[in-house]
Amino acid sequence: MAFEIPEGLHPDLMGLAWMIGRWEGTGKGSWPGQGEFEYGQQVDFAQNGGPYLHYLSQTFEVDENGTAVKPLSMETGFWRPQSTGDIEVVMCSPEGWSEVWLGKVTGAKIELTTDAVVRTATGSDYTAGHRLYGNVEHDLLWAFDRATSDQPLQPYMWARLQRRAG
Repeated sequence: MAFEIPEGLHPDLMGLAWMIGRWEGTGKGSWPGQGEFEYGQQVDFAQNGGPYLHYLSQTFEVDENGTAVKPLSMETGFWRPQSTGDIEVVMCSPEGWSEVWLGKVTGAKIELTTDAVVRTATGSDYTAGHRLYGNVEHDLLWAFDRATSDQPLQPYMWARLQRRAG
């Protein structure tokens, strides 16, 4: 699917313009005590003329045909590029945490590291993260390393998503 830069796009978003739209696909993950797993994912990046993108990611348990059968997790937030090439991202999850990510936009590659993770009293254990996003062969590839209070930073989830009509 061809991508066109939306009319009225805020100038600060030009470096992220390639991300705007809906992305869908499958991913894999692995975690101590949980083992390996596969999932389906839908990610939406939207703009409204302001200097930020709205982000929504949803993951699903999938059947043998790759059809979503049950929601797994969700996160939402805002991506705020800076004129220096830096980026600030704020996200939150219904699993009981909010995150502040800081990073760098370098062409079609974005690298983020958590600056802060705040959990509710009942939020799941999560203390730090590192993410990579990139446009590879017109697909959105991403990887998420995470740490918990009893596990060091390590690969957790990764996916290859294709642009879809949204």
